[in-house]
Amino acid sequence: MSHVTKDPGLPGIYKLGGYYDTAKFPDYRYNNQGKALGSAADTTGIPRWDRGNWMVYGIIDQMIWRPSLQSPQSVGVFARATGNGGDRNMISFAIDAGINLKAPFKGRDNDTVGLGWGIGRASSGQRRYDRNSGAPVQGNENHLELTYQAQVMPWWVMQPDFQYVWHPSGGVTDWTGNRLVGNEAIFGLHSNITF
Repeated sequence: MSHVTKDPGLPGIYKLGGYYDTAKFPDYRYNNQGKALGSAADTTGIPRWDRGNWMVYGIIDQMIWRPSLQSPQSVGVFARATGNGGDRNMISFAIDAGINLKAPFKGRDNDTVGLGWGIGRASSGQRRYDRNSGAPVQGNENHLELTYQAQVMPWWVMQPDFQYVWHPSGGVTDWTGNRLVGNEAIFGLHSNITF
């Protein structure tokens, strides 16, 4: 289901949807003998396969300000949320939201600066597996992102990006298994050329 606002001055898109997949998916809680995965009773380490998987989502993308219909400058906000079954998905809930400013500087009509935040929650099945195996129990991962999309040429866009992630993967251990992976700062550069 989708809806587009009719106000030409402040357009927006609203979506609500989902899916159901009839295939089989590995269970994060039980093994193929019905015992708790990762526990002392788990002698196989092979997950049970469950039929079906689902997800629901909602999206809001709304312009909230622009000085006039002719102005290239505008401010928009967005929010997206997803939820799904916790026994066969690593992440059962995620949400992200942000704000962007188009034409942030005079003469830069096709540039956009954006700031976003997001959170992902480890599923109940994943957390149970962690508890059963004695691993640190995964929780939430949070991230913050700042990006600038610059129209360098009519056919070329450059986009530097900075992200900071708290509790990567919800709090997992490093390759030694002795300590949690630390928070991460990530710098990136995306380039898009249109022919």
